[in-house]
Amino acid sequence: MKNLTGSQIRKMFLDFFKEKGHSVEPSASLVPIEDPSLLWINSGVATLKKYFDGRVIPENPRITNAQKSIRTNDIENVGKTARHQTFFEMLGNFSIGDYFKEEAIEWAWEFLTDNKWIGFEPELLSVTIHPEDDEAYEIWSKKIGVPEERIIRLEGNFWDIGEGPSGPNSEIFYDRGPEYGDDPTDPELYPGGENERFLEVWNLVFSQFNHNPDGTYTPLPKKNIDTGMGLERMASVVQNVPTNFDTDLFMPIIRATEEISGVKYGSDKEKDVAFKVIADHIRTVAFAVGDGALPSNEGRGYVLRRLLRRAVRYAKQININRPFMYELVAVVGEVMHDFYPQVKEKEDFIQKVIKNEEERFHETLHEGLTILSSVIKKEKEKGSDTIPGADVFRLYDTYGFPVELTEEYALEDGMKIDHDGFEEEMEQQRERARAARQDVDSMQVQGSVLGNLKVESQFIGYGNLKTNAKVAAIIKDGELVEEAASGEEIQFILDATPFYAESGGQIADRGVLQADGVSVKIKDVQKAPNGQNLHKAVVEAGTLKTGQTVTAIVDQENRVKITKNHTATHLLHQALKDVLGTHVNQAGSLVEPDRLRFDFSHFGQVKPEELEQVEQIVNEKIWRNMDVDITLKPIAEAKAMGAMALFGEKYGDVVRVVKVGGYSLELCGGCHVPNTSVIGLFKIVSEGGIGAGTRRIEAVTGEAAYLLLNEQVGLLKEAADKLKTSPKDILTRIEGLSAEIKQLQRENESLAAKLGNIEAGNLVSKVKEIDGVNVLSAKVQAADMNNLRNMADDLKQKLGSAVILLGSVHEGKVNLISAVTKDLNEKGYHAGKLIKEVATRCGGGGGGRPDMAQAGGKDPEKLDSALQFVEEWVKSI
Repeated sequence: MKNLTGSQIRKMFLDFFKEKGHSVEPSASLVPIEDPSLLWINSGVATLKKYFDGRVIPENPRITNAQKSIRTNDIENVGKTARHQTFFEMLGNFSIGDYFKEEAIEWAWEFLTDNKWIGFEPELLSVTIHPEDDEAYEIWSKKIGVPEERIIRLEGNFWDIGEGPSGPNSEIFYDRGPEYGDDPTDPELYPGGENERFLEVWNLVFSQFNHNPDGTYTPLPKKNIDTGMGLERMASVVQNVPTNFDTDLFMPIIRATEEISGVKYGSDKEKDVAFKVIADHIRTVAFAVGDGALPSNEGRGYVLRRLLRRAVRYAKQININRPFMYELVAVVGEVMHDFYPQVKEKEDFIQKVIKNEEERFHETLHEGLTILSSVIKKEKEKGSDTIPGADVFRLYDTYGFPVELTEEYALEDGMKIDHDGFEEEMEQQRERARAARQDVDSMQVQGSVLGNLKVESQFIGYGNLKTNAKVAAIIKDGELVEEAASGEEIQFILDATPFYAESGGQIADRGVLQADGVSVKIKDVQKAPNGQNLHKAVVEAGTLKTGQTVTAIVDQENRVKITKNHTATHLLHQALKDVLGTHVNQAGSLVEPDRLRFDFSHFGQVKPEELEQVEQIVNEKIWRNMDVDITLKPIAEAKAMGAMALFGEKYGDVVRVVKVGGYSLELCGGCHVPNTSVIGLFKIVSEGGIGAGTRRIEAVTGEAAYLLLNEQVGLLKEAADKLKTSPKDILTRIEGLSAEIKQLQRENESLAAKLGNIEAGNLVSKVKEIDGVNVLSAKVQAADMNNLRNMADDLKQKLGSAVILLGSVHEGKVNLISAVTKDLNEKGYHAGKLIKEVATRCGGGGGGRPDMAQAGGKDPEKLDSALQFVEEWVKSI
């Protein structure tokens, strides 16, 4: 066996399968594209679903990849076990209806045992198979020569995640030797058992069945291969180290953490957990932020926040009490840069995001301690010596408090925690996560007429909006038909089409097909699995037949509006980078005739002046009459030119480069204007946040922009008329009116204060003496709580010693204020406790200090009886 780095293993794996005729699929973004079922890309196959379920037919049915992945379902185990991670790389080879078990098994064995590749000793490898998979047994036994005692049949060897492809699987195990376990009485000491000796290094899934909605299984039309090899786990075997964290993929991060902490890794098992948690979590967060995710309180942003906070908590165990995780980003980038350059390329931005989040958490820790103190106080007041499990979980889940930390603080106050209640809350959370995974992981069922449709079709719509073409295929109700009559809804493919299929945010063209006596209205155009433009339409007259020659006509006015908006989107993208920073990246777009929508990654608000600057830049580029040049280039040459590859798009070897003057350069398959002057005008309609770290701009161009501005000018004129001024003087008029309103408010407040003083003077005569205490409880006229508070202050001064409660009704709601002078506070009279009792009787709640408190209520009709309760309350003290 060779001593290989993690990078060498990855490269060797991909090179091996390239030699076996596989295409290398680039590692996709961790943030799923066009797959709302997934929070993160969590496996090598997750990005290939479209091929396995038949929505898209790959150019090459043999695919291999190294896919960065995130899984957080077992986050509590990260750092405590040898192999649990939240971020990992999955190496895989895949066959979409091409080769099957024999080749998959033979190639796996060759890669693992041939000295040209990994070079494991064959006698150290064992395999598991499904008990009923005799085909796999025959291949392992007869073809490969694995002895019968090293082929273990396990009932669990069946890959199934709900509806869609499923089938038996075969796992390959490496024997790490007796130092990792040699007790013959251990019932788990076998390949597939719970032990550290026999380590699974590769899982081969033989997808040969469809799991149908009714729970039955039927053979797939095409059998598939889906394999997975964890890079970190393989590296631990090849490098002969006890855990994944001791490999060269993690150790540079751990060494850098040693430098920061002054603590040595390997000297204390408890402290080693902290090193491992930090190393794993910084890899996850750095890669996720680099792919456009940002910390937040929801979805994937919440996952990142939780990971960062978990790492910061563990850092305290190795004497790190300041923001530091951001310093490790450079180390992650250095370790991974040969295959994943983006962490290094976006290092400054990733560091900024992580540092900001760390600083926030150090503040949040203080908040958590405040919450814990209040919980302890509340439970003690109830006479309880236990902190409820729900509160322990809330501190853990919201504030990042480990249970152990909560328990330590509780013990200091003579309290304990409800471990069982906490575990119930944790189990409910796990159940929610399991249910979510079960809902989202399944794939669609294979098999449709479109998947097998190999007719040729060419898109010629960049330069032609009208052409003669032949009808190559007609599909009705999922079946190929020879013809379709008037009134029928159909799909069809032309041998050549000018209609653009929805892609890259640009919506599909509309238009018609015409022939003698035939008229077909085009409603939508999408990509078919084999790449043809698939038209959805309704036959409005005549009968459309396969092989018929028709005239295809795109709605020209509609297309021109779309191209204006699409080119404006490119200008907007670059302008946002210029104004907000190079970290801005497209996170989605929609290009329609009447508007454009552009989603982009950015943390924080976009200031109004920044938005104005963006809008001005785009319009300047429009007015500069810049030519839009479109060329075809090899992908490497296009990227070398600096062309932006859009978020989540997949590109071929030759790409379409759209250059707008010397300003914008992007890879794009969409339709554009020939010169920016055609756009005419660009106007932003709205801007705002739509999720964690993602913002959205909606804008209009050309005629739509003119109509919007015209409408706004009309509103301005209407407002000026109502203010009896001209549009140019409207601001001066508003400022004058604002000053008048402020003056009237001041006069109103002054009059209210005078009336309050008069009423307070009248109230003095209503004071009663209860058990030697002056008590005043009265319903008064007060405009607001501030007015009420001033009256109470005035009465405290006039009476010197008193318990006061005033109530008023304003706009159907009750306002209450209570006041107790200092001498009576010392005797146990508490304004906050009094007002809580009174407010409850008015259908409300509130509280406050011993000397002054306020509250509200919803039942004005109960105010009088609530005020009468004050005398009773004073007697009870």
